[in-house]
Amino acid sequence: MSDGVRYIGVGERRGRLALRQQLAGTARAGSPEEVAGALVALHGSDPATVYLAVGARLSDSSGTVAETERALYEDRTLVRMHGMRHTVFAFPTELTAVVHASTGITVAARERAKLLKDMATAGAPDATWLKEVEESTLAALGRRGQATASELAKDEPRLRERFVYAAGKGYEGVHSVSTRLLKVLGVEGKVVRGRPLGSWTSSQFRWAVAPPHPELDVAEAQAELLRRWLTACGPATEADLKWWTGWKVTDVRRALTTIRAVPVSVDEGLAYVVDGDVGPVAGPAEPWAALLPALDPTAMGWQQRDWYLAPALRPAMFDGSGNVGPTVWWNGRVVGGWGQRPDGEIVWRLLDTEGMGREEKAAIEAEAARLHGWLGPTRVTPRFRNPLEKELAGSEG
Repeated sequence: MSDGVRYIGVGERRGRLALRQQLAGTARAGSPEEVAGALVALHGSDPATVYLAVGARLSDSSGTVAETERALYEDRTLVRMHGMRHTVFAFPTELTAVVHASTGITVAARERAKLLKDMATAGAPDATWLKEVEESTLAALGRRGQATASELAKDEPRLRERFVYAAGKGYEGVHSVSTRLLKVLGVEGKVVRGRPLGSWTSSQFRWAVAPPHPELDVAEAQAELLRRWLTACGPATEADLKWWTGWKVTDVRRALTTIRAVPVSVDEGLAYVVDGDVGPVAGPAEPWAALLPALDPTAMGWQQRDWYLAPALRPAMFDGSGNVGPTVWWNGRVVGGWGQRPDGEIVWRLLDTEGMGREEKAAIEAEAARLHGWLGPTRVTPRFRNPLEKELAGSEG
C-alpha cells in the first residue's frame, strides 16, 4: 500500500464495531430509533430479527417489544420496507426517500416489467387492466389504513385472479395477482409492511400505505446512503460496499467520490472510511459479550467477514443460502451460536474457544439470561435455520 494510507488492523476494526454497532455495554442505546439510526438498517425479512437486534443493543431491554411496536406501528418512526438487494429491512422513516431513490427505483422497474411479461405470457390482462387494479387497491388500502391481501380482495375482487407462472418449466407455479402486485408496489415504495396478524414473531402481516416522501436525485441518494453506512461500518472494501448495497460497482465508486471517502488499508486490501474518520479509534474500555439474532445487521454487514467470523465456523453458522443464524460474540468476534429450546431456555455453544475462560463464559451466560428475561414465554424460531441452531434447539426441522 502506498505511503500515506493508514492501516487499520483487526483489533481496531473490532473496537469500532463494538461502539458503532452499539454492542459494548457502554455503547448501548435508549430506544429502537437510536438503534436503527446507528445501524442504518435492521434486517426485516424475519420479523423477529428486528426486535431481537434492537433488544441486544438497548441499555434496558425489558421494554423491547412494546417500544419496537410503538416505533413501527404507532409513531411510525421506523418503517419495514424493501431495500438493498431486494431485501426487507426496517429503516428510520426519514431514510425511506433515500432508500427508495438509491436502490428501490431500479429494482422496482425490473420487477414491474417482469410481472407484465409473466402476465402477458400467461394470457392475463394487459398493463391498463393492471393499472386499474393497482389504483383501486391503493385506494382501498388508504380507506382501511392497514389490511391483508385477502381483506383488500374484498374491495378489489380482481386481486384474486390467478395466472400460471413459467408454464412448462420445472419451477412452474400459479400466482394470484395480489401476491405479485403487492410485492411490486412494495419495491416501488408505495406500500410497506404493517402490523403482523399474530404476535411480533409472526411472518404473516398486513399492508399499509407508505409514508409520503420526496423524490430525490438517484446519485445524491446513493451518496447519502453510502455515507451513513460507511460511518457505521467503515472501514469497508469496495466488495463490501457493492454487496451490501446491491449496486453496480460504478455506482459505488461514484458515491465514494461524491462523499470524498478516504482510502485506508485493511487485511483484505484497500478499504474506505468517511472523511474525518481516518484517525485511531479506541475500543471500549471493558470487554463485552452479545447474543445476536439470525440475520443480525452486524453479522451480515460485510461480505468479507474473516476479521470477525472465522471461516471454520461458517458451515455451522450459515444455512445453504448464506443466511447467518444466531451468533454469540465476545469482544468483536463470533465465538459460537445460540438457540432456544421449546421450554424457552436459551442455550449456547462455543465454537471458537481461544481465550475463553471462566469469566468470559460467565459474561456470555449473563447475556443469555438477559435475553431470556425479556423474551419471557415467547418462543422464537429463526425463519432461516442453520445446523447449529437446529441442534441447540433440539430440532432438525
